[in-house]
Amino acid sequence: MKAIMLMFDTLNRHYLPCYGCDWTHAPNFKRLAEKSCVFDNCYVGSMPCMPARRELHTGRYNFLHRSWSPLEPFDDSAIEMMSANGIYTHLVTDHQHYWEDGGATYHFRYTSFDFIRGQEGDPYLGDVDAMRGKDKIHCTAGEFKTAMDQVNRKEIRSEEDMPQYRTFASGMRFIETNKDADNWFLQLECFDPHEPFFVPDKYKALYEDSYTGEAFDWPGYGHAENDPIKREHIRKTYAALLSMCDAHLGKILDMMDRYDMWKDTMLIVNTDHGFMLDEHDYWGKNIMPWYNETARIPLFIWDPRSNKKGERRSSLVQTIDLPVTLLNFFGISPTKDMEGHNLAETIVNDKPVRDSALFGVFGGHVCVTDTRYVYMRGIGEGENEPLYQYTYMPMHLYNMFSVPEMQTAELAEPFSFTKGCRPMKIRSGRWVEKDTHARIGYVDAFHIHENLLFDLENDPNQMHPLNNPKLEQEMLSKMISLMEANDAPKEQYERLKIKREQQEPTLAKPE
Repeated sequence: MKAIMLMFDTLNRHYLPCYGCDWTHAPNFKRLAEKSCVFDNCYVGSMPCMPARRELHTGRYNFLHRSWSPLEPFDDSAIEMMSANGIYTHLVTDHQHYWEDGGATYHFRYTSFDFIRGQEGDPYLGDVDAMRGKDKIHCTAGEFKTAMDQVNRKEIRSEEDMPQYRTFASGMRFIETNKDADNWFLQLECFDPHEPFFVPDKYKALYEDSYTGEAFDWPGYGHAENDPIKREHIRKTYAALLSMCDAHLGKILDMMDRYDMWKDTMLIVNTDHGFMLDEHDYWGKNIMPWYNETARIPLFIWDPRSNKKGERRSSLVQTIDLPVTLLNFFGISPTKDMEGHNLAETIVNDKPVRDSALFGVFGGHVCVTDTRYVYMRGIGEGENEPLYQYTYMPMHLYNMFSVPEMQTAELAEPFSFTKGCRPMKIRSGRWVEKDTHARIGYVDAFHIHENLLFDLENDPNQMHPLNNPKLEQEMLSKMISLMEANDAPKEQYERLKIKREQQEPTLAKPE
């Protein structure tokens, strides 16, 4: 048996034809839907990029205990478990966060790996004059990444030079080499269509675009500009990059057809989160609430054991279910610390695996959904604290924890999943040093004071928050149960103004 996980970063569900979009050019995603089960209620868990990937290894939520982070010594990695049980595992990716401080422990969990350089602000090519004065010490992380991205683009003279093209070429080479071998797992992970939306002209030509301003393919995170032409331009530029991803997806489907791999190869096509493209007047992610544009994600699974294809699944599933499903496929039992569920029977007959799901970002809203409603719990009045990180791996995205942060460290009591280990308890950096946020290079959520409750059946675009204390209490009870099952730190309840005996929470008044 073999398995391929084809992962795209920032793949927007609402831009895919099989999820109702009628204007993007993505014929191979349509083709994929015909060859797999399409999940209509897949939600994120821990956000954004590396927290989601930690879930792909551990099968458990991590955002209540830790922000962006490496894998921890006490973590159970499904990838490592596969390798220990005779499954050859291989990672091919151009996702540059794997070779930063905050992703440093992931790649050696695989038997082998191939890193493709040059995406986004990957510090790849040395150009002294171009980068003079743009080092990490003297500019923000965002400014450095923007400058480095321009250097990297100088080396891209054709589509074949683009990181996405080279990533798929490497993944296809692995498949070609090992198509007749057995017991392997390939994680072919593509950074696109993550911003910047840098894409060859032939894909842009698929979309009519009236924008004539200066080059713009990298929207900043925050409130969108009130410019309809610019908004349509960035949406169509994203769509063009999506179409490039679609073209490469087609190459993998062609190989599955050519070598009759459908008979013994599981195929999972997934993503970590979506992206706001002027919905709710926002661009990006992280700093705004986790609306469904970012939290409800596409998922496709072909399981050769069940032979189910061209069917929809409505059960509520999450990222944490994927490593457990892969372990089951290879006959390996999950550990007791994994919170995800095996989706084998869900693929067969839509068997439910949960009635509610937790999701969010460290230090932001804690959210829960039962697919009918979404409830986002904010911090109310005052500061966003107490807030602590629990870790043996004190790294942020781009750098290590600062000395002032480490001076707050103390040993915590073990959590249920730390295997008796007492992790360091470190006060969250934003509240230790005023300038730490810039050096962390990770955007915490700022719009986190209001509690928000939405009825997805009657308000699918989440435009009209409800004020219904009874319903809020029902959703809060589900949230508390999931937090308790995750052994959430006790201060998270304090930060969110949650009393477990609370009966009448109050919602912020909708605008």
